[in-house]
Amino acid sequence: MKRYRIREEMNGITEPPGKVWFWELEAGVIHADRCIECGTCVAVCPSNSIGIDEDTNLPELVKMCTGCSLCWDFCPRGGLRYEALWPPSTPSVGEDAEVLPAQVRSDSSDTYWKITGGPPADGLGAVVESFAVRASSRLEDVQDGGAVSALLIGLLAAGEIDGALVSKPSADPDEQWKGVATIATTADEIRAASGSFYNQTMALAELDLSRYKLPAKPRIAVVGTPCEVQGLRAMQARRWPTGAHRIDAVVLSIALMCTKNFDYEALTLRELRDKRGVDLDRVSKMDVIRGRMIVEYRDGELAVDEPVKDFHGAALKGCDECADFLGRSADIAVGSVGSMDGWTSVLVRTERGRLAFQAARAKLDVRGLDDPAALLRLDALDKKIANRSLQRKLDPDAPLFIDFEEHVRSYEGTDRQPVFIRH
Repeated sequence: MKRYRIREEMNGITEPPGKVWFWELEAGVIHADRCIECGTCVAVCPSNSIGIDEDTNLPELVKMCTGCSLCWDFCPRGGLRYEALWPPSTPSVGEDAEVLPAQVRSDSSDTYWKITGGPPADGLGAVVESFAVRASSRLEDVQDGGAVSALLIGLLAAGEIDGALVSKPSADPDEQWKGVATIATTADEIRAASGSFYNQTMALAELDLSRYKLPAKPRIAVVGTPCEVQGLRAMQARRWPTGAHRIDAVVLSIALMCTKNFDYEALTLRELRDKRGVDLDRVSKMDVIRGRMIVEYRDGELAVDEPVKDFHGAALKGCDECADFLGRSADIAVGSVGSMDGWTSVLVRTERGRLAFQAARAKLDVRGLDDPAALLRLDALDKKIANRSLQRKLDPDAPLFIDFEEHVRSYEGTDRQPVFIRH
């Protein structure tokens, strides 16, 4: 796509170097079905020119674009090299090893940072501490061990945060089991937001805190998917004259380990309600665990228990490009993989994350991880899928080999050049 094609077609004026307009993001990401609905473009816009389309839940221009380029530069599917935000891997995991606090680094010119998972982001990435965790007091409707809800409630009680960006159930009766972004400021609001919703919420757009009663200098924890944390970390690393969205208020990021997310209507309405006859009024829990989609009714009956691959047609297409299952740039990453049922795997990645975990530890039962290798296996698979997706976009005719030596040999004797993912 010619860089300034759209603007030139509109008025015949050639733009000065360096400008990228919202329409370029719209063409290259939104209309290309690659948007992951993280809300970064809304939050990063200094003129508050980007909003959310009520019908599609996708970004839209709501007033004049100034061509500042930030929406493109910070978009995880646009100009952002999100893997450049991954801090160096912890060099040793022995009991006697000295573990230094991990610092987020952002240097797009450093070719050492690569999406293929080689150093410095090999293994589990930067890990200060790792645990299996559950809430010490039973919480209703939580996912896995309820660790995130208990952690946030503990931080609120300790006065470490004033609120948390989470997902709560939509109040619209026609949007059952749809999550919407909100700032929870009380323990009851956090409990009401417990459990998982398998749709993106444009979460970072909710960092316009003007609708909430918060202190003048609020402290907010953000709970989101790895791609949402990618956008957040990039904005924290490179400051700009901000608009209405309070990136400066975020003091903690918690990534929910994720291989893909879904379009609400495609998954919940079409696949579950219409195709499989799921009674959404009776559902008590949705979960993706051990490669299966589980939907459970309040009486304990299983409404759905199928391989999650059966639902891939309802997934956001932009998720295929992501190689960040482990939420490597977050302060804390959490997920069900690597721990037994009823517990949550927790990877504390930064000193800020360690201090937050310690502040809330009284609310948690804590022990060692059950199966760290399971995290590595799913992370490796996630990277393979991302590389396949990127190779296909760069060269649709290229064989989708993961072994690059085999990939190079496949081009011998042809007039084509091998395709590499350069990061």
